Amino acid sequence: MFKHYDSYFIDLDGTIYAGKRRIPAAKRFIERLQQHHNQFMFVTNNTTKLPADVVANLADNHDIHVTEANVYTAGLATADYVDSIAHPGHKKVYIIGEIGLVQAFLNKGFVLTERNPDFVVVGLDSDVTYHKFEIATLAIRAGAKFIGTNPDSNIPNERGMLPGAGSLVEMVAYTTQQRPVYVGKPEPIIMANALKRSGLRKDQVVMVGDNYKTDITAGLNFGVDTLLVYSGLSTREQVQSQAIAPTYEIDSLDDWELLDE
Repeated sequence: MFKHYDSYFIDLDGTIYAGKRRIPAAKRFIERLQQHHNQFMFVTNNTTKLPADVVANLADNHDIHVTEANVYTAGLATADYVDSIAHPGHKKVYIIGEIGLVQAFLNKGFVLTERNPDFVVVGLDSDVTYHKFEIATLAIRAGAKFIGTNPDSNIPNERGMLPGAGSLVEMVAYTTQQRPVYVGKPEPIIMANALKRSGLRKDQVVMVGDNYKTDITAGLNFGVDTLLVYSGLSTREQVQSQAIAPTYEIDSLDDWELLDE
């Protein structure tokens, strides 16, 4: 059943923790990866946090100790993607989003502007206003390329399921009558960028997550093996109805055996 992988691409919420609740098996899993000197990367649709914030949250709230090199957010992936398609001298961007997304673009040398941007990037923004949607809509209608960080309709919260980045992106899509290029899971762009960062081949990595529709579908869309852990969103009953099964299904990360080459 088990296979050796050189690197693990791992979801965070629902897989490594459940909101503010710890998942003890996840801490043990990461520590086993570290002991075996396996590469691993947290591939997350979060765009609001800086990698340093993700690292601090894991350490302070979940006693999991990693580095920023282990974190690849949809914010970073979006900046990497837009940077790869931007023509020289055309790196003006208007962003609906928070610090994790904004800083990723600043780090790539983009100029933030409300006037004639080359790109409009829409992600999760808890302080979004009608004015921001106005600027985004007019810019896209004027020819700016429309990018969505990820299509998540909702994000889990202790209060329930709140609007996700995809909800904001789809509002702009409705007002512009244009479809965005989505970067985050389940789209393959974030997976391709993560693989490039790892320096490995597709057959050397596995995507680990709790959500069939995002994590597992991202792996399937990109053509890598998938490991679904039933610690979060998806249930066995839901997954059994899918046309394509994950490569592996386990109840807990404790059930996964790390094999040497």
